[in-house]
Amino acid sequence: MNITNDIFYIGVNDREIDLFEGQYDVPNGMAYNSYVIMDEKIAVFDTVDGNFTAPWLDNLRKVLGGRKPDYLIVQHMEPDHSANILNFLKEYPDTTVVGNAKTFTMMSNFFEDLDLGDKKLVVKDGEKLSLGRHELTFVFAAMVHWPEVMMTYDSTDKVFFSADAFGKFGTLDTDEDWACEARRYYFGIVGKYGAQVQTLLKKASALDINIICPLHGPVLDDNLGYYLGLYNTWSGYGVESEGVFIAYTSVYGNTRKAAELLAEKLREKGCPKVAVADLAREDMAESVEDAFRYGKLVLATTTYNADIFPFMKHFILDLTERNYQNRTIGLIENGSWAATAAKVMKSMFEKSKNITWLENTVSIKSAVKAENIAQIEAMAQELI
Repeated sequence: MNITNDIFYIGVNDREIDLFEGQYDVPNGMAYNSYVIMDEKIAVFDTVDGNFTAPWLDNLRKVLGGRKPDYLIVQHMEPDHSANILNFLKEYPDTTVVGNAKTFTMMSNFFEDLDLGDKKLVVKDGEKLSLGRHELTFVFAAMVHWPEVMMTYDSTDKVFFSADAFGKFGTLDTDEDWACEARRYYFGIVGKYGAQVQTLLKKASALDINIICPLHGPVLDDNLGYYLGLYNTWSGYGVESEGVFIAYTSVYGNTRKAAELLAEKLREKGCPKVAVADLAREDMAESVEDAFRYGKLVLATTTYNADIFPFMKHFILDLTERNYQNRTIGLIENGSWAATAAKVMKSMFEKSKNITWLENTVSIKSAVKAENIAQIEAMAQELI
């Protein structure tokens, strides 16, 4: 696939994978992207997952047309992008491998017997590399989302090779909304590193970019302000959509009843968006995505072993590990005796920044009663 006259896509689609990084459900598979710039000197950008050695090398050979690559630019050492470095070098042993100091430290960890000798080029942030007509500038992006990550800007065609940034779940031939799976990808994998992404966006703002080439998901060549704007909102922990997300766990259905009643009352009062998730049954990564998408969150769970129900505990830990902040949170607890769920949930956010707690808390003893319906009505009114 031609991206520009000189830049080619040589990546692969993985339709067999069920869990990305061993935890994220990917019903539409995954794309592992790789690129080539054909110039006086030829640069290959990253390899692909180890299960796709043969098709990737075939794609590369077709683009090369008998020529040999001069550089392999390693932007990210995660194995879904670096697994074929050794296989590539077996076929093209005279290629110079380009990376930063941290890249090569990680490379030796993954490939113990790899000796590059003088075929290694260590670059620094902002350093340039000429291919002839194309001039590349290396843009370091530490902790977006590994410490060695760097990105590359081609000033000739105004293309930004963005490593894992601006990526999404799904193969390239999947017809789906970009934002939905990009949001789930971002908050699941990169969400903790908002400050580092903000630093990257400031660097990118100084570049004249027409095309973004990520390591996952489609090449972005239209309406770039939309994608950059979403990344700015996500990494700044801002509110993307006005609405309320209600996340609950329920043992015998009583806590679920309270959550559904709150959702009903919010809709009646004209809440712009109400999303509800049963944390025991729905994809946890999608629930994390929704918690960051909306400005208000209600957590409803039972007291369980003097703690809270495991799925809720997992969910809150997923949020706090990703620096959940700048949100309003309401609490619904249930307990047949010694209910402590609200207290436990609130304590789990003690290190989170800029959390506003609703004054109205719903406390249920076993089943929803008239007094709880009144509490839920008050909570709905406060949320509105």
